[in-house]
Amino acid sequence: MSSPDAAPRPIQLSAPWFDERERERVREALAGRLSGDGPFGRRVEARLAELLGAPRVLLTSSCTHALELALLALGVGTGHEVICPSFTFVSTANAALRVGARPVFADIEETSLGLDPEDVARRISADTRALLPVHYAGLAPDMDALLALARRRGLLIVEDAAQALDASYRGRPLGTLGDAGCFSFHETKNLTCGEGGALVLADPQATARAEIMREKGTNRAAFLRGEVDKYTWVSEGSSYVLSDVLAALLDAQLDKRQEIQARRARVVALYRAGLADWAAARGVRLPPELPDRSSNHHIFYLLFPDPQGRDACLAGLRSRGVMAAFHYVPLHSAPHGRRLGAAQDLPVTERVAARLLRLPLHPGLAAEEVERVIDAVRHAAP
Repeated sequence: MSSPDAAPRPIQLSAPWFDERERERVREALAGRLSGDGPFGRRVEARLAELLGAPRVLLTSSCTHALELALLALGVGTGHEVICPSFTFVSTANAALRVGARPVFADIEETSLGLDPEDVARRISADTRALLPVHYAGLAPDMDALLALARRRGLLIVEDAAQALDASYRGRPLGTLGDAGCFSFHETKNLTCGEGGALVLADPQATARAEIMREKGTNRAAFLRGEVDKYTWVSEGSSYVLSDVLAALLDAQLDKRQEIQARRARVVALYRAGLADWAAARGVRLPPELPDRSSNHHIFYLLFPDPQGRDACLAGLRSRGVMAAFHYVPLHSAPHGRRLGAAQDLPVTERVAARLLRLPLHPGLAAEEVERVIDAVRHAAP
């Protein structure tokens, strides 16, 4: 039993919500097949396909691998350029590098914190093969403009929807708008199996190529479906399949999907109600609510008017046991980005990265913990 004057338990930035449902599903998997493309994997793929309105979903070992696999299946490779934001996780740019292409960084726009179509247009060259928009915090950039630009210039669109399962743009699920969509089930995501991903491709032929590539370049998936009497090496590939044990975890998470989303939505509603007047008085921006886009409440952030205010608030929150965080170090300014000779004229990216602070958001947050975060923000910020 803790003493009355003991420090309160730290409030984590993110945390998965597991209970007996996950444990039972994993026990089932352990009694059966452990490798990839097993019964749980196929069931989860079918459930995701129904959720996304997609003909086929391929589970992968991570969203990083889903991005690589998407580019490979679509023929993006050596000599090509892929335009993506610098305000993103390293996997977005690494995927282009891993297939032999060159990432070209474009700026983001202030509202969605996603790719700015006008800046993208300025950076298209004769070598550009694909655009790789990121749906930051589960909110889409101006996909109408990006899709129209891609059509005019004959480019592919691969959506980095790592943060965007259950979010939509004009009523359509994110990850299904372009030529490919890539999802993450990392520990920090709304639905998680620890490490995992998924790929959706619009072209059935590209899907068939990806299915072979993710199984080490073999037609093993066709063999397991009984379509061939043996499987063999038919193409180049690698090992991108998800273990059935992890798929079992994800199956249980899908059972809880609506409850998880409802819990996250309640946390966001409390943040908005408790911080709206404080933010307006200090020029701090909360995540936008746009009529043509629905968010999945993946991230709740504060965008301060200056870096000093953000840094002071971050330090104050941590001193009060609130594990807030910034997001991200822009890739063009990172050591490897500089080695690649990446563009340096990304003013919105640099401005946002220096002023953004993320608040704790996960389904295990109790109302009193959210109130504690709100109180800490109000007292920590200058």
